[in-house]
Amino acid sequence: MPHSCSAWNCTYRFISQTRSIGITFHRFPKDRNLRKRWEAAVRREGFSAGSSSMLCSEHFRPEDFDRTGQTVRLRTGTVPSVFNFPAHLKPVSTRTTQTSKKAQETLSPDRSQLVQEAEPVSVPKVDHSYALPSSNDDLRARLREALARVESLEREKRNAKDRERRAKNTVSGLLEDLRLKKLIKLNRAMSTRKTKDSSPSLYTYMV
Repeated sequence: MPHSCSAWNCTYRFISQTRSIGITFHRFPKDRNLRKRWEAAVRREGFSAGSSSMLCSEHFRPEDFDRTGQTVRLRTGTVPSVFNFPAHLKPVSTRTTQTSKKAQETLSPDRSQLVQEAEPVSVPKVDHSYALPSSNDDLRARLREALARVESLEREKRNAKDRERRAKNTVSGLLEDLRLKKLIKLNRAMSTRKTKDSSPSLYTYMV
C-alpha cells in the first residue's frame, strides 16, 4: 500500500503519478530534536512520526532544497513551513517584546547542533515531457533546452533547403548539357546531309 503525505489535509501519495509531476517525498529526520520540530509543524494532535512517515515537497520552500545532485535533498536543519491549515490550527501571532524574544532564543535549539539531515527518499528521474518543473531554475533550464532544440531544427531545415537547391541546380545543369549535346549532334547531322546533297552526281561527270 503506498504511503501518503503526513501533512494535514494533503492527498498526495508516494506513487509514480505523483512523482511524475515533480513532487518528491522526504522521511521524517532521525535527529530527535529536528523530528519533534517537524511533528510540531504538522500540527496534528497526538501525531508521532514513524519510520515510514514522510512529507511531500509541497510543504517546503524552494530554498529548502538542495538540487545539486541527482537526488533532491533537503538542506540540513530544514523544517516544513508550507501548510494549508484550518482556522483553528493556524499559529497565533507571536509577541515581539524584548522579554518574549529572549525567552524564544532560550527555548529554541541551536541550529548548528542539528547536523542530521532529513533522510530523503530516492526518487527516479522523470523523463516525461509533461513533468512540471519544481523550481524557477528548472523551468529556465527546460526553456533553454527547448529553444536550443528549436534552433537546431531550424538550422537542419535551412541545410535541407540548401541541399535541395544545389540538387536542383545540378539537375538543371545536366539537362542543359544534354540539350546542348543533342543540338550539336543535330547540327552535325544536318551539315553532313547538306554536304551529300551538294556533291555532283556521277551522271554530271559522264555528260
